[in-house]
Amino acid sequence: MAKKKKATEEPVESESVATEIKPGILYICGTPIGNLDDVTFRLVKTLKSVDLVAAEDTRHSLKLLNHLEIEKSLVSYHEHNRMKVGPQLIEKLLAGKNIALVSDAGMPGISDPGEDLVQLAIEAGIEMVCVDGPVAAVHALVLSGLPTRRFAFEGFVDRNSKVRKKYFESLQYDSRTLIFYEAPHRLKEFLKDAQLIFGSERKVTVCKELTKRYENFQRGSLETVSAYFEANDPRGEFVVILGGFEGQAPMVENPMDSLSIEEELQMHLAQGVSKKEAIVLVAKRRELPKKEVYQVAISL
Repeated sequence: MAKKKKATEEPVESESVATEIKPGILYICGTPIGNLDDVTFRLVKTLKSVDLVAAEDTRHSLKLLNHLEIEKSLVSYHEHNRMKVGPQLIEKLLAGKNIALVSDAGMPGISDPGEDLVQLAIEAGIEMVCVDGPVAAVHALVLSGLPTRRFAFEGFVDRNSKVRKKYFESLQYDSRTLIFYEAPHRLKEFLKDAQLIFGSERKVTVCKELTKRYENFQRGSLETVSAYFEANDPRGEFVVILGGFEGQAPMVENPMDSLSIEEELQMHLAQGVSKKEAIVLVAKRRELPKKEVYQVAISL
């Protein structure tokens, strides 16, 4: 008589199988700096496709979206709420939402908190795509008439005159063309401090309302341009392009040059450096044979 086979139970699959959520993409979107005709087809396509837009000023960005006839949820993300809202945006991205980051004008991350969100996205492994657009600094530089081969973007400097002058001193002998952003109510003081530190003859171009109807460039020396704005009250948004230092920067005296070899060796030893290493450091700085420094070190 054949043995009956025991019934085997097949594993029952759960009705709801958990699926891994694919993180969304953070789009860094450059927007027009004034003239809305500078909108790119790619920007329009991106803004239409994302789930929400993180904006520096939602009221300003709403005007752009309305102009493009795009209806989209807006989230406020700016300097004063970045610590709170930044992580919240990352959570939405990890949950699969696609987000477009825009600033009031130009490229996010340039003198705005977009820089912080980019860092958070990198740490979270979020994919990012940059949708290129206008940058006021480059626009102004190209039309400034000043050298463009080597330049440095300095953005907004401190509003405190004492701090600002100290910062200018650190740039006094920089040979690169320097790019600054400045508010209209601080422009006069900015130019006065710049004239004091960089000299009245330093070349400068002050650019106003770029790409807009009243776009204007004041080119000349710090003295002449500063005088112009003393007579004509600054209005609008400004980019200041400052010519680099031309000539030979003065030699800065090294405090250790006043020390004897023995005193310099003792200074290193007091800092916990071994005698052997101190000999190497002193010989290298003074461009002396190690034997010569060694002879002095023997008596220490």
